[in-house]
Amino acid sequence: MNKTELIDALVKKTGMTKKDASTAVNAIFSTVPREGIIATEVAKGERVQLTGFGTFERRNRKKRMARNPQTGAEIMVPATKYPAFSAGKSLKDRVGKK
Repeated sequence: MNKTELIDALVKKTGMTKKDASTAVNAIFSTVPREGIIATEVAKGERVQLTGFGTFERRNRKKRMARNPQTGAEIMVPATKYPAFSAGKSLKDRVGKK
C-alpha cells in the first residue's frame, strides 16, 4: 500500500473527504520538517507510542571500524542517530496469524 492507497482507504473507512484525509495523512507521516508529527517528535528524541500498534523512536549507533570493500582499508564510521520502529504485541499477533 502506498500513500495514495492509504488516503483512499481512510476515505472509504471514515467517510472523510479526500482532501481532509490527505491533510490528515500528511500531518502524521510527512518527513518535511515541522509538518509530520511522527518525524518531528522522533527527530527531537521523543518516542511516539501507539498502543497495540508500535513505537517509533530515535536510536543511537556507536562509532565503529569498518572495511572499504574495494580497497580493504579500515575506516572509522562516525556515530549516528537513526529512526527505529518496534511493533506492538497486537500488531505482532495479527501479522503472525495464518
